[in-house]
Amino acid sequence: MKKNQSRISSFVCLLIALFVAAPLGVFAQKFDFGGGLGVATYSGDITRLVNPEQLGFQGTLFGRRNFDNVWSIRGGISFARLNAADSLRPIDPAAALRNGFFKGSLAEVSVVAEYHFLDFMHPQARYRFSPYGFLGLGYSTFSGSGQTFQGDPDAGTYLVSTPVIPFGIGIKYKLSKQWILATELGFRATFTDNLDKIDSKQASIPRFPDPNNPNALYGYNYGNYSDKDWYYFLGVTLSYSFYSVKCFSY
Repeated sequence: MKKNQSRISSFVCLLIALFVAAPLGVFAQKFDFGGGLGVATYSGDITRLVNPEQLGFQGTLFGRRNFDNVWSIRGGISFARLNAADSLRPIDPAAALRNGFFKGSLAEVSVVAEYHFLDFMHPQARYRFSPYGFLGLGYSTFSGSGQTFQGDPDAGTYLVSTPVIPFGIGIKYKLSKQWILATELGFRATFTDNLDKIDSKQASIPRFPDPNNPNALYGYNYGNYSDKDWYYFLGVTLSYSFYSVKCFSY
């Protein structure tokens, strides 16, 4: 736990350094600070597709440094609730018998580079909006509870931490000189298969058929070793821009 807290603290220090250490000799800087709300979901061994019954809320706080009208660096902290259960929409009959589930809270810190496809920041810009894409690095910690299968002796709470690769697309609209509204879809590729408490590295545990129903389906409790778990954010953000311009005297 202390190791995870140390990693997150180091990442937060990096975020602060990116925004505080403005280069000398730059006559004007522009910074955005804001937040947003939306929904979060995941994909892994319990669900492969987005299920409205398995959505959770997510929120974010961020700071952005705009280097020009095209490129920006954004650092942020996000929180989300994730959940999924075989009982809601099983991916196959064996998953329905497995009856695995999980739920919990996720905290993420990240730094991403944003690229804007239209010049909408300039005061004389032709457009007041721009699509954009982003890519970066992050680190997340998930604290949850769940079970890998029906009758799991290790059911209960667990903690998972992992680096993540955040990327996605969005669109920004300049409400005024200082207020910017955005809608964003973000993908998070993780480096763990245990976000849903179903890990491909765990030993296979056979699920024996019901002796009173020999025709019942059965299989094995294990994760898909060929991929890792992902999670996703869809939300709306609102940010405020601060200007700092150096004045000259003659």
